Amino acid sequence: MGLLDILLGRTKPAAPDLDQLFGLPSAAITLEAAAGFRPTGSGAVCFAAVEGAAFEQTHHEVQALLDADAGRDGRPVEPARDGYGYSWLVSRRGPAQLPELVNDLHAVNTAMEANGFGPQLLCSLAGFEDDEGSRLALVYLYKRGTFYPFAPLTGTAEQRDNALELRVKAALASDLRIEQDLSRWFPVWGAPGL
Repeated sequence: MGLLDILLGRTKPAAPDLDQLFGLPSAAITLEAAAGFRPTGSGAVCFAAVEGAAFEQTHHEVQALLDADAGRDGRPVEPARDGYGYSWLVSRRGPAQLPELVNDLHAVNTAMEANGFGPQLLCSLAGFEDDEGSRLALVYLYKRGTFYPFAPLTGTAEQRDNALELRVKAALASDLRIEQDLSRWFPVWGAPGL
């Protein structure tokens, strides 16, 4: 960052730090204590699909790498597309296997990044649920290196529980790097893995 950037108040965006994903298991303990949400065992990586043999090869390599994991109990990693045209790679584990799910998410992001597709990576999420069946996702913004909570209201069409999201933000402030700009808390309606 140069002197002109400092004088004009411009900030340099945070670089992706995929190791932040490894904070999810400890954040899950805090989340359960503070709000009663437990991991569902589902998570996903979202990316903007591109055409071409290199991208398709990378996608297949990532899927083969994760499908070869012997601890999956026959649950494959599934490609999916949401209603907005974004591609997702969904991993399903048991609810007690959040560390393994985080490893899956990290491996997908790392492989995509290593093969030159970092600009296509958008976000990763891990799903949580409470006793009443309410859903919550902790979403990692790849380009910002930060997390935010996304809590869709059950039984409604595209409405969020903003109060819950702010409560989760406060509860996890010491566990995860939380996105402070609330305008970047993008809704991930219909996200596979949630």
